[in-house]
Amino acid sequence: MRTVFWEDNRVKMIDQRLLPGDFVIAEFASVEEVARSIKEMYVRGAPAIGATGAFGMALAAQVSPAQDRDSLLADLRQAKETLDAARPTAVNLSWGTARLLDLAEHTVTSNVDDLRSALLAEAQTLADEDVEINRRMGFNGAAVIPDGANLLHHCNTGSLATVDFGTALGVIYACQEEGKQIHVWVDETRPRLQGARLTAWELMRAEIPMHLIADNAAGHLMRTGKVDVVIFGADRVAANGDVANKIGTYKLAVVAKENGIPVYCVAPTSTVDLNLAHGDLIPIEERDAEEVILVGDTQIAPDDTPVYNPAFDVTPNRYITGIVTEEGICYPPFTQSLKRAVEAAQAKISENRQQRGK
Repeated sequence: MRTVFWEDNRVKMIDQRLLPGDFVIAEFASVEEVARSIKEMYVRGAPAIGATGAFGMALAAQVSPAQDRDSLLADLRQAKETLDAARPTAVNLSWGTARLLDLAEHTVTSNVDDLRSALLAEAQTLADEDVEINRRMGFNGAAVIPDGANLLHHCNTGSLATVDFGTALGVIYACQEEGKQIHVWVDETRPRLQGARLTAWELMRAEIPMHLIADNAAGHLMRTGKVDVVIFGADRVAANGDVANKIGTYKLAVVAKENGIPVYCVAPTSTVDLNLAHGDLIPIEERDAEEVILVGDTQIAPDDTPVYNPAFDVTPNRYITGIVTEEGICYPPFTQSLKRAVEAAQAKISENRQQRGK
């Protein structure tokens, strides 16, 4: 099933906070609740957050009491502010909400119910496109993964991080479909353990050979020749190819380069922010101290321990071999290749929207 979806006039999603112990579908009936689901990480992963933001905008239109177009647009603009503030680093969130708001502002109709229907249809289309984009991206990336490869993967980038299929894990699923014999080293990914809780769960269900490792074991594996490719996703990619991803990504890329191991970031063009020239301009979310002090319900540090908990770090482009997108693999100079990929993707979205309008 999909990670996030629309049903019974609600936004529904797998509650990823409870995995792997419990599989629960959470549902949200207001914009504020959807924003909370993003902030509290019921849903996570940039593409999944983008789809959630789009469904949140559709929900805003459905629950708005507005009887005229201008009032509905005002409610949608307020909803976008509320949703965008939930998590600042993943650009897919503001991309998804902006796409819905742009449709509303450029749809010429005085019938607000027609506009509500159009917004819900657009959110559904965005979610459907995410699945198709991920599959294209996965097979693009599989082309550079040799048969028999040992891959080192960070965080969770699979079906749970997207609407379905995945980004970096999508490459791994594509390799499996192609019959390649691969093995995955799964970083536990402190402090929220997305690798241990989510990626291990996904790969074991898919029957893909894997081993869970402590984050600190990754360098040892690379130095001793047990890693052929390092692969991860992204929450935002700057115009020059600098990548913001889950904390710990930067040190993996640095150690990989030291050991001559290729590093691939896998991200849809919706994660590319051409408005930011370089990665130092990407806002880095800081999260609660409890994520570091507690593992589940077990406290592992003294009371009142000072904690610094950035959720992401930035990997400079010089450590990245290529960025896999649905429009192909982008190689340096990234300022040129990423721009071409984004433009190609935007052209397809515009063309598809025009065709749906005929």
